[in-house]
Amino acid sequence: MHTVKVAGCALNQTPFDWKGNRERISKALSLAKNADASVICLPELCITGYGCEDAFFNPHLQESALRELFALAKETKGIAVSFGLPIRHKGVLFNCTAFVVDGVIRGFVPKKALAGDGVHYEPRWFKAWQADNVGEIEIEGKSYPFGDIHFEIGGIKIGFEICEEAWVAHRPGAALARRAVDIILNPSASHFAFGKLQVRSRFVCEGSRAFNVGYVYSNQIGNESGRIVYDGGVLIADGGSLVAQGPRFSYSDVQVTSASIDVDRNRVTRERTTSYQPDMAESGDLCVKVDFKLPLARPGNEQIKIEAWEKSDRLKEEEFSRAVALGLFDFLRKSRQQGFVISLSGGLDSTAVTLLCRLALDLAEKELGFEGLRERLHMISALQDRKACTNVDQMAKQLISCAYQATENSSKTTRDAARAVATDLGATFYDWSIDELLKRYHSIAETATNEKLSWEKHDITLQNIQARVRGPSIWMIANMKSALLLATSNRSEAAVGYATMDGDTCGGISPIGGIDKAFLRKWAAWILEAGPIGVRRYRAVESVLKIAPTAELRPLDRKQTDEDDLMPYDVLDMIERFAIRDHKSPLEVFQTLCSHRPELKTEDVRVWTVKFFRLWCRNQWKRERYAPAFHLDDESLDPKTWCRFPILSSGFEEEIAELQAYGAAK
Repeated sequence: MHTVKVAGCALNQTPFDWKGNRERISKALSLAKNADASVICLPELCITGYGCEDAFFNPHLQESALRELFALAKETKGIAVSFGLPIRHKGVLFNCTAFVVDGVIRGFVPKKALAGDGVHYEPRWFKAWQADNVGEIEIEGKSYPFGDIHFEIGGIKIGFEICEEAWVAHRPGAALARRAVDIILNPSASHFAFGKLQVRSRFVCEGSRAFNVGYVYSNQIGNESGRIVYDGGVLIADGGSLVAQGPRFSYSDVQVTSASIDVDRNRVTRERTTSYQPDMAESGDLCVKVDFKLPLARPGNEQIKIEAWEKSDRLKEEEFSRAVALGLFDFLRKSRQQGFVISLSGGLDSTAVTLLCRLALDLAEKELGFEGLRERLHMISALQDRKACTNVDQMAKQLISCAYQATENSSKTTRDAARAVATDLGATFYDWSIDELLKRYHSIAETATNEKLSWEKHDITLQNIQARVRGPSIWMIANMKSALLLATSNRSEAAVGYATMDGDTCGGISPIGGIDKAFLRKWAAWILEAGPIGVRRYRAVESVLKIAPTAELRPLDRKQTDEDDLMPYDVLDMIERFAIRDHKSPLEVFQTLCSHRPELKTEDVRVWTVKFFRLWCRNQWKRERYAPAFHLDDESLDPKTWCRFPILSSGFEEEIAELQAYGAAK
């Protein structure tokens, strides 16, 4: 009977954190051994961290990764482990998996399909290996197999699909099936996106079924290097069915998930059902045989543990809450800041950001317990006084600071809402006026130009100076507290530049910059109605939801609202998707929107479409300067990782003229 206990690991690594990455890998190996696993799959590039960017080219980084590999290999006595690291071979850098068995490096498998779309940029650093190409690499005077190889350990064959390779049309798993591989390991660094777990589960289960193998998928977890959040979620399939699933969005550094693979059953199924022509003329070089017998395990009765929130009918809201909260938590830890600071206007955006900060603490405490949470934030000095900080409410008071910065154009409604939000979330709350500062700036400009400022002539000037004057004050609070200032702009505003540079864009990270305003409204209503499973509901958002979105930069009697300045947010978001995600021309966007929203007036749709394209083109320079945002879906506007657009362009003038002529003719 051939039944092998396998394990997949989710790790929260950090780029070139040699000591920390090594310790987390060691912990994962120890936990997997304790679970009697003999074949262990670690995530892609786990030794260096996945997000090293151009530092991958650094010879020191490559040398350090090899040093760590040789040190970690000593911890694999009696087991087989995959380690991910960059390897330079014949002057070319490859994204590799090193397979180590019983303390000895047995060979290196370079990645054949590189992720080069969206947030991924692997072809910039690595070259893709050619299928069926096999060679050797010499390291410190010793030769190792290198290339499209698989391994046979005591009669059990093990092969690899490395992350992107499982997503492409011609999966390496098909070739591995022809070579009668028994287990496929997939070391991945697969970022979170809405609905992505379902896709992963399908390719894991389908790979197991189609290739008649046990299949182990590992992943990173947490915010590794700034923009990308990894959700973990180790998956193990056998016989075409999912037999184990690891937790997602964990606040632990290491998660290990194990299961038993029934090799004999898969072999019988392969013999009975396979349509593959076996590789009868297979070169011995493709298979690295290892004289070591894997410990066998009895068939297990693994049960798939799925969290209650993953069964929610509002999964997107749950995933958004957990992904951004975890991203913020890790950003705080890894930036070594002492807390969060938010300019809290009483509106939905800044309320959402503040709420997500509190959710990060609540979700972490739910998983780790209060002392475990305190330990995870050991770098924050204010939390080390155990008498002054004994519960998560006191921790929130220490870590989350909010300021309402009023002008004569601010309303009592937003001030009361801001205070209620801060009180409900347990944050420290400041309230001050910037009117005296504004008067001084007005005086400086009027004296210098000999021109009196007025709303009739200087509307944008008078609006922008209010937002900008708030910037230095809130930065000052962040500096005094050695805290992380959070920007509060959302994706809808970014699309049309509805933000003041050096004003409400101030911040080191923009937590909601990757999500649209219409979704934020739905999410806030859900927070009020139910909220994330397992944590308390927050009530203060109710007062915020009653307020029409407004910048409150014009005099109150002008009753300024965002949607009057722009267009209805749900319309703006639809135009953005058609124009940017779907790459439609202005006329095509107009026609598509009219088709989708027949209740709208045609002339309004035309005006809004023209306004969107003009504002989009004019404001690329702003998007280039926005603080980094977390990647959440395929509609990101981040110009550095997803949506590149020229800062200068014709602004679609001919296309807009075509739309206006079409509208006039109609």
